[in-house]
Amino acid sequence: MTSLLASFSFLPQHLHHHYHHQYGSLWIGHTPCWSSLWPRLLWIFCAWIGHQVVLVRASHQHIHPHSIKIPGDITLGGLFPIHARGPHSLPCGEVKREKGIHRMEAMLYALDQINSDPDLLPNITLGARILDTCSRDTYALEQSLTFVQALIQKDTSDIRCSNGELPIIRKPERVVAVIGASASSVSIMVANILRLFEIPQLSYASTAPELSDNNRYDFFSRVVPPDSYQAQAMLDIVKALGWNYVSTLASEGNYGESGVDAFMQISREAGGVCIAQSVKIPREATDGEFDKIIKRLMETSNARGVIIFANEDDIKQVLEAAKRANLTGHFLFVGSDSWGAKSSPIAELEDVAEGAVTILPKRASIDGFDQYFMTRSLENNRRNIWFAEFWEDDFRCKLTRPGIRLEPDKKKCTGEERIGRDSSYEQEGKVQFVIDAVYAVAHALHSMQQHGACGGTVAAQVHQSRQLQRQRWNGGFVQREW
Repeated sequence: MTSLLASFSFLPQHLHHHYHHQYGSLWIGHTPCWSSLWPRLLWIFCAWIGHQVVLVRASHQHIHPHSIKIPGDITLGGLFPIHARGPHSLPCGEVKREKGIHRMEAMLYALDQINSDPDLLPNITLGARILDTCSRDTYALEQSLTFVQALIQKDTSDIRCSNGELPIIRKPERVVAVIGASASSVSIMVANILRLFEIPQLSYASTAPELSDNNRYDFFSRVVPPDSYQAQAMLDIVKALGWNYVSTLASEGNYGESGVDAFMQISREAGGVCIAQSVKIPREATDGEFDKIIKRLMETSNARGVIIFANEDDIKQVLEAAKRANLTGHFLFVGSDSWGAKSSPIAELEDVAEGAVTILPKRASIDGFDQYFMTRSLENNRRNIWFAEFWEDDFRCKLTRPGIRLEPDKKKCTGEERIGRDSSYEQEGKVQFVIDAVYAVAHALHSMQQHGACGGTVAAQVHQSRQLQRQRWNGGFVQREW
């Protein structure tokens, strides 16, 4: 536990330290801030203490077939892109091994560590309700309504059972905070509904600059820096490579467009770099549209350098289109953190991506997570309802199911496969930040518990929450600089 906590420079007692990220040799920012996190968590935590009848128990849960439920006294929400966007208007597509499963398992790992720590939230077990966003903002919004059900008052006075008695309606679980989402467009969409119910949201990957607006997103916080910082790092890379003529490529949406806007603004202010053209990838783009994007980039063929702020699905399709156009080796990409260290966007396209420089916030690889994840199996990880799907994809085999005949050309999964031995494994780049986010909420709740912040009248609770917030701000570990 000591080695794990050592990587979290912002956790109590580590909370007074500044938490830096680094892009290459560029140090950025200070501590990520939760200026709105404490009072809202306090209100929900006090409600939990005062109304233990709404504690989440196995017998008090609604059925959510597309979510993971971890029982606990206090429930955290989780939003992860377990699947890609589905084709042809289907909500969900193929499983995302790294961006989805790795990050989601990081939350489960953090919960295990917290719940086994006798000094953190003693006598309280953290649980979770984890949902799949399917990498789509509208679908994520629909799924996130699960988190607010407990806070919606329903009039059931007119409802009667067939025998005339009042029905027994079980209360949905109350979520004290939501970890996520990943994509900025998803976080923005979800933030608009969560703020109406005063549910804090803490993202591990959303970097759109507009999320720094505390007036519009007052219940949103994050543990990663905004795109303006990595845009500066990307410009430094472009200048270090001696480029002065580049194109930009962005996925349509908050993340891609705001990232490219930040790069263009910074490059204009700094001078010395001209933008040949700025191309936007439409939502749900077809192969034909990606072919047109490559043709458009070739209109300024001298601008071989391409600054790309795009989601990993779009990155993969851009590389595929470049290969179809026999332009392998022509483009030199500088990719944002959505590309980062992931292998999935370049799988079987390594020759097209060769020479690319990609960005990630400075991070520590969590050895404990590697040990945890590499020992996951079909037998010991049944709480992850998507793990069998991951297993088939990771080991390129098929699990046999009753009544379903295995295709002759498919290898049968034995269940004895092992991650890292029978498949390649490298810790996904945002795993640390998922763990950071879960621990941040846990320590916030722990401090409230230790300070006895839920005693007295409602007025006293509000006053005490402000005092607690002021104390923490003055302590120096939470600064609204992001």
